[in-house]
Amino acid sequence: MDQSQANAKITGQEHWTKKGDIRLFLWEKFAGSPERKKGTVLFVHGSSMASQPTFDLQVPGRPYSSAMDFFAELGYDTWCVDMEGYGRSDKHRDIKYDIANGADDLAAASDYIMKTRGVKQLLVYGISSGALRAALFAQRHPERVQRLALDAFVWTGEGSPTLEERRKKLPQWQSMNRRPIDRAFVHSIFNRDHPGCAEEKVIEAFADAILALDDSVPTGTYVDMCSRLPVVDPQRITVPTVIMRGEFDGIAGFDDLLEFFRRLPNPDKQFSVMAGISHASFQQINYLMVYHILYSFFAQPEPVYRG
Repeated sequence: MDQSQANAKITGQEHWTKKGDIRLFLWEKFAGSPERKKGTVLFVHGSSMASQPTFDLQVPGRPYSSAMDFFAELGYDTWCVDMEGYGRSDKHRDIKYDIANGADDLAAASDYIMKTRGVKQLLVYGISSGALRAALFAQRHPERVQRLALDAFVWTGEGSPTLEERRKKLPQWQSMNRRPIDRAFVHSIFNRDHPGCAEEKVIEAFADAILALDDSVPTGTYVDMCSRLPVVDPQRITVPTVIMRGEFDGIAGFDDLLEFFRRLPNPDKQFSVMAGISHASFQQINYLMVYHILYSFFAQPEPVYRG
């Protein structure tokens, strides 16, 4: 990275926007000034935690524990948003806050970011149900997405042992709008697929950050992922896309993702298997490898075609 950029102070700013009368919280980090950046990144969180614990997690002794800090130092203007029902965004509506609602949140957030920073397109990264939200947003608004990264993604749910197990509780998820979460639940995220892929101090810091904002989260994404897949059509996702699949991830069925990848119409696409990664990739021991894969895709030159 540019030395002046590396030495520039990283600034964090909170923002608020509205989706109708719903208030949404956004968090921005950049090095130096937010102007004249390499690009603008929008990070999209998953089913069981708000955005800052996922993308701006600070853990002493863990270099670049915050993905936002990492990309800010590389010269990007970085953003994340709490979906409605999570974190600091509004939670008062008596609904399940499903994936389609999250795509609506991203439409409102992207509109605010583009107007605030004077940019026309965003680099979008989503993880787990956040990848589904990001994919549906890109399907609806391809003109706003420069590049799309889908991590721990699922298309039809075929070949997913985690979803197979989760479906056993589908009547419970359908009967309530929110489900309780606690420290034991956060630990289960890291123990269900392949224990040992994350450091204990990182899991504890992650749990602290999640539970400081929420003691329950919406059930909508669980209901969607257990009973309504597919919610996106790969043939309608026309933007450059990378599929990021953890080696041990129990959500992302391998053959399911390969078929989704095959159907993506844009030839500017990649499929990356991340060795030693289970599900919550930014909190894993091999997180810097994940950052590298994502940075390489975001920084890739656009293809040139000559007649």
